[in-house]
Amino acid sequence: MAAVLAVVAGVTAYGKIESQRPVSLTPSGPHAVGRLTDEWVDRSRTDQFAPIGGTPRILSTWILYPAAPGAPGPESVYTPGKWAGLHRFGWGMTAFDRVRTGTRDGVPPAPGPFPVVVLLPDLGYAAPQYSAIASALAARGNVVVGVTPTYSARLTVINDQRVAASAAGSGPDRQDQLVSVWAADARFAARRAVQQFGRSADAGRIAYAGHGLGGSATIEACRVDGRCDAAIALDGEPRGLAGFGRPLLRLSTAGTDYAAYRIVAPLRWTLPSGSLKGRRGLDITVEYTASFLHDTFAGVSWTAPPYPEARHADILSR
Repeated sequence: MAAVLAVVAGVTAYGKIESQRPVSLTPSGPHAVGRLTDEWVDRSRTDQFAPIGGTPRILSTWILYPAAPGAPGPESVYTPGKWAGLHRFGWGMTAFDRVRTGTRDGVPPAPGPFPVVVLLPDLGYAAPQYSAIASALAARGNVVVGVTPTYSARLTVINDQRVAASAAGSGPDRQDQLVSVWAADARFAARRAVQQFGRSADAGRIAYAGHGLGGSATIEACRVDGRCDAAIALDGEPRGLAGFGRPLLRLSTAGTDYAAYRIVAPLRWTLPSGSLKGRRGLDITVEYTASFLHDTFAGVSWTAPPYPEARHADILSR
């Protein structure tokens, strides 16, 4: 018993120290990155997952975009306000106030125009948990719209109020309905981004990317949207592949920021952090997705970057 208590005490002390060590999600690329958080209301649809009937579909969106060079502005707080509730594991995981984003809030966008990429999370997750890949794609010259599916994420924040998942919006037996609603969310977000960013967004270059169940929704969104150039599905086995004729990248990898956090070993094994240590998995994911999008938008054949960790069985493209 004494030995067990000593091990627990050691792991706890180590975890507390690790949770306070800084973690950087600062993106690399030719562009500085700005961030805008907003709530977009799609009044053409009634929210099927809302507990009160007749509610329009309201979405929390996190937009990462190429920023005008030298534009001043405060560094974005990783999870501002009630979004801090996404931290669920206490001392066992990096404290969110120790995460450096490397992005700036509210700075003017670069002139562009830049392609629009809509990014959907896996079931239960939220847009802020994909900040690393979203900001990295923005630094490579894309307007990236991270969408949190209301009532499907464990936590979203609407009108400065926490909104939890509902039974209708998160039931594992409702995946076909979830894919349909999320695909509509993605198409709405693409249209709204083009309107909001004006000349900085290119309505003729649009792609959808998603993680887990979000990957299935992005394939459906791209199938329906005649403007869609490509779809990207990260992890999982996406639905709706039969008859899908657009350029598609399927990559078996971690897409969330969990891969960059410092997490104590027993907990890390249960979270979607990927098999590669630290930022390596995220860096490879960014290189694959960014190069795939760049070549697809340019209309040229894509060649996968040469990473020894990437195996053909993990990557399918067409």
